Amino acid sequence: MVWGMFPCHTLGPLIPVEQRLNAIPCRFYAPKNSGCSEGKGVPDPVRTNAKMSVELDVFVGNTTIMDEEVYQFWLDGYTVNDAVKVRMEGGVLEECEASAEVLRSDTMDQYRTFQMCERLLHSPAKLANQLLFQIPPHRQAMLIERYYTFDGLFVREVLGKKLSKGTKKDLDDVSAKTGVTLKSCRRQFDNFKRVFKVVEELKGPLVENIRQHFLLSDKLARDYAAIVFFANNRFETGKKKLHYLTFQDFAFCAGQLISNWTVGALDNMVEDMDVDLEKEFLQDLKELKILITDKDLLDQHKSLVCTALRGKTKAFNEMEANFKNLSRGLVNIAAKLTNTKDVRDFFIDLVEKFIEPCRSDKWTAGDMRLYLTHYTNSAHILDTFKHQVVWDRYMGVIKSCILKMYHD
Repeated sequence: MVWGMFPCHTLGPLIPVEQRLNAIPCRFYAPKNSGCSEGKGVPDPVRTNAKMSVELDVFVGNTTIMDEEVYQFWLDGYTVNDAVKVRMEGGVLEECEASAEVLRSDTMDQYRTFQMCERLLHSPAKLANQLLFQIPPHRQAMLIERYYTFDGLFVREVLGKKLSKGTKKDLDDVSAKTGVTLKSCRRQFDNFKRVFKVVEELKGPLVENIRQHFLLSDKLARDYAAIVFFANNRFETGKKKLHYLTFQDFAFCAGQLISNWTVGALDNMVEDMDVDLEKEFLQDLKELKILITDKDLLDQHKSLVCTALRGKTKAFNEMEANFKNLSRGLVNIAAKLTNTKDVRDFFIDLVEKFIEPCRSDKWTAGDMRLYLTHYTNSAHILDTFKHQVVWDRYMGVIKSCILKMYHD
């Protein structure tokens, strides 16, 4: 018995599984030398008296069947057998009165279709222009979005690492740690690397370049922009002190850095604008050290902040006692960002020098917001401080990142 698997190239509305399974298989017999023309086989159980015959089970359809559940199994790295098992456990056989053999054949056919589409998904624009599969735009969008969607646990393990062969060799360990199948890990890693290579050659806004070239939603394009940004700057995210932070915490911070500290924050057509931090701005940050090296300025800054905070928070005593250490921590982070290693340690420094001390003093999220607001604004009142523009550009990002990162 031979299965004939014929891909069809018209994708209409999603066909209910019971209709799909009840439509297959169509078994017929085409006796050798019987003179039957193509498609004119004699339906079972009618038989001819010919000495030789070929029994065919033919999968017939007029649409390309793409079941979203099976597509997800394929993306998740399930084998055909595993996917069939899950579908059977879901009761599809009883629902459709189909056999296990039919279900397996249906699953295999869809897996083949997805594999044929995969090369087009590597360059999503080609999916709209190819002629092999006639796929409506809304279905194309689903295929693309799901193909490039990634697992939060997986991306958290590789975030900030170089997208190289060496990192890819370690995916076995990542798979074992996260529970994501190795096949899925490799697909996601290859997607990260593919997007990185494409956008590093493009001018203009990073998020927009990703969205237009890979046809992703705005949210997913922004997440990929964060991955590209972290891979380029090699931010450290794997230290134990940072384990409590999620990918979305880092993605938010990446968005803040991209929007405010890169060259593209000033000129949106500069090459690599959203990938590299602006060197001139990083140099200007050194000027902020006057806030902690000038004793009069430091004392004046403390006085202004404490006056604004007094009576507004239960943590006031701790804020007053630790003001100078906290201020030194934030200003020193700024002053060292011209050094590549210190850029990589940016998030570690925020946690060690500011977040952990505040957490140990049991500041609430409201306390943190109140403190950072007055700490930032009070610098504008300092008589001899002349770097307000750089200060606001720096503290705007620092405040947003700390508030996002300040949780259990």
